[in-house]
Amino acid sequence: MPELPEVETVRRGLKDLITSRTVASIKSDNPKSFPNSPVDVKKFLIGATIQDINRRAKVLLIYLSTDYALVIHLKMTGQLVFIGEKRFGAGHPTDSLIGRLPDRSTRVTITFTDSSRLYFNDQRKFGWMWLLPIAEVPNIDFMKKVGPEPLEADFSAKQFAARFTQRANTIIKAVLLDQTVVAGIGNIYADESLWSAKIHPGRLVKTITPKEFTTLYKKLRLIMNLAIEKGGSTDRNYVTAEGKKGSYLEFAQVFRREGLPCRRCQTTIIKFKCAGRGTHICPNCQVL
Repeated sequence: MPELPEVETVRRGLKDLITSRTVASIKSDNPKSFPNSPVDVKKFLIGATIQDINRRAKVLLIYLSTDYALVIHLKMTGQLVFIGEKRFGAGHPTDSLIGRLPDRSTRVTITFTDSSRLYFNDQRKFGWMWLLPIAEVPNIDFMKKVGPEPLEADFSAKQFAARFTQRANTIIKAVLLDQTVVAGIGNIYADESLWSAKIHPGRLVKTITPKEFTTLYKKLRLIMNLAIEKGGSTDRNYVTAEGKKGSYLEFAQVFRREGLPCRRCQTTIIKFKCAGRGTHICPNCQVL
């Protein structure tokens, strides 16, 4: 599943391309992917102009002039492909990013009044595109439960550490991956930030010192901002803007580097299971 930096890359690309375009028509072949009332679609989507695109955790929010929003989750195999005066493709790396559309994976096609199109492709049909009043978006179960954005300017190191206090007897990696604690952190950036902060992912939260939490906060923000700058990761099921692979993993310090020397101390990176996920550490830099 894409992590925060990948979804932010999608948001930025789409914002430049579809803001101010007006929806002329919409077509969908799967009610799971587009579970919206035809009456609502006709009244609040057709004829609406896209005003802005935002992101909350790993969810995209396309705001419409009708005071409704398209709430989009790509899940594992979703793609968004815009075709107009230029082509933008982001998501699961199949030929649909660069091939002729619609194709067998196309679930939703939005046609704008200038004949440009936005395609939502999803092979496994786990992703979705909901049409909701903007005022109701905060009331979605996901939105009510999800934690604060880790990159917001007003989210401090002190607030970051405080989010973990209720999980004192849980291992730090499991809490980092919990979207109700902090939003948008997945396996790649959990491993990278813990290595950078010299914290073993299996340590209990209650053993992490205030100084270590401050270091982890700073390293996490630095790494996620770098990943956004580099267009996300090159994880095998994700491609970024214009169908290009992100380049962050070229700079990764520990993720997918098992068997290679730690770039800090030259000890061999190992991989093991932690918090139910494949986890990469330097056994010398990150001591349990």
